[in-house]
Amino acid sequence: MRLPAAFEPNILDLSLDLLLPSRSVSKDVNSSRKYEQIKASIRELGLIEPLAISPADPKSGLHLVLDGHLRLQAVRELGLTSITCIVSTDDEGYTYNKRVNRLATVQEHFMILRALERGVAEERLARTLDIDVEGLRRRRDLLDGICGEVIEMLKEQNFSHEVMRHLRKMKPARQIECADLMCSLANFSVHYAAALLAATPPDQLVNPQRPKHFKGLNSSDMARMEQEMSMVQSRFKAIELSYGTDILNLVLARGYVSKILNNTAVTAYLQRNQPEFLDEFRAIVAATALDDSRVLAKTK
Repeated sequence: MRLPAAFEPNILDLSLDLLLPSRSVSKDVNSSRKYEQIKASIRELGLIEPLAISPADPKSGLHLVLDGHLRLQAVRELGLTSITCIVSTDDEGYTYNKRVNRLATVQEHFMILRALERGVAEERLARTLDIDVEGLRRRRDLLDGICGEVIEMLKEQNFSHEVMRHLRKMKPARQIECADLMCSLANFSVHYAAALLAATPPDQLVNPQRPKHFKGLNSSDMARMEQEMSMVQSRFKAIELSYGTDILNLVLARGYVSKILNNTAVTAYLQRNQPEFLDEFRAIVAATALDDSRVLAKTK
């Protein structure tokens, strides 16, 4: 079975007067960082991704914009009079880019490296990304001092460049341990990376002689944090190792309790002698999902 094409094959260069937005752009989005980057990219490189539009209305000749409202608004602000478009054969109401994965932080680093290797000037590349040259250089040097295992673990994640600044101060083994914790908890925030650095023993730092300084923390606070974080990490690892077995046991326990409650004699006995147990058993059986049940944990 051959699937129909989602777009017409020809790319059109249309006047802005022929485009009718299907939704309005809020002032908050219009002043966002993302919008400024789109506008800077169009100003420096031109429009890279055409707008997705509907076929022309037979009476008015207007096209409805299905996707690309920010690009359309940016082009208007830049004073351009036309824009490239592709005509969709399907007028679905969802945003096409909702299905697109955004560029990860590590991937952005490699993109910048390739652009610089091909001779793109730092100043122009910085203007295109709407950042200053110093910010571009930080992105360029993102992986300096980071071991390959950590790069592989974080290559598809989005995080602040400050996270790598904290990891860079650790030895490779500690970097891997911290990256593993971030991935397990899906927490890639700068604050969490700083907390992991604060809890890192001196012998796992690249420069152990260089004291760690964190606002509001003295040396005793740092020592206590290191000890507490080490305990938390040990407990987390232990839970992570036993998680699959625990879930299996909970599922089996739920099935066993369900069979018990199907026995009318047992149910009658519990109703007379242990009604509180019967209520708990019924709550266990009624639970529809393990993560949503507050009672399944009591079976452990």
